[in-house]
Amino acid sequence: MAQQAISTQLTALQLEKVAATVALLRQALNDYGTVTYSNSLGAESMVLTDLICTQVPQIDIFSIDTGRLPEETYTLLERVERRYGRRLRLVHPQAEALQAYTSEHGINGFYNGLAERQSCCHIRKIEPFRRAIAGFGAWVTGVRREQSATRATAQTMEFDTANGLHKISPILDWTHDDVWAYIRSHSLPYNALHDKGYPSIGCEPCTRAVEPGADSRSGRWWWENTDSRECGLHPRIRIVTQSKAPA
Repeated sequence: MAQQAISTQLTALQLEKVAATVALLRQALNDYGTVTYSNSLGAESMVLTDLICTQVPQIDIFSIDTGRLPEETYTLLERVERRYGRRLRLVHPQAEALQAYTSEHGINGFYNGLAERQSCCHIRKIEPFRRAIAGFGAWVTGVRREQSATRATAQTMEFDTANGLHKISPILDWTHDDVWAYIRSHSLPYNALHDKGYPSIGCEPCTRAVEPGADSRSGRWWWENTDSRECGLHPRIRIVTQSKAPA
């Protein structure tokens, strides 16, 4: 894979980005008192987990076990906890809601339509996420601008009105190469699926490998239109372009 060719030495610009990220995490802790990191166990998550555990350990870390994660993700979770000697707070969907969903739509009902898929994401991710962040002053995410048009408009620090707390995106301006340079230079564990063409990893039935050079989010919910491929944690922003006047 492309990331394997990245140098194991960080450039001066990359070191500046690392320092800025740590500074932002410390500022968030100072400004908001209690901060939690929503760890998706992707490549970006390995960078932020390392920086939090080694530089700002006061920040809480949780991960959502949707019940449909790939085995490689569970293996990575164990490796991360062993490396840092720290348990990640695991949050699970409510059993009653899952039972009701599968009784109505079937075990793989999310393939049947957008509403069914979004309902599944709400039960398995959104509702557990809201429980996980309850009581905190801010939450940290690993989104990056280059991941999608939606994420390109994000801010490093903004108020998350949907969830009622501040949202911190400390690696927003990192590139794909920046992320993998940090992983290589620090010999961090990462999901084995990244070496099999999976740039973005979610639930096993909703994620697939992509061709080299393809949009990093194109393997998520691939059967849907591009503008609907979000679970709901990061609101979609409709970008309106002005059409040209007729000649």
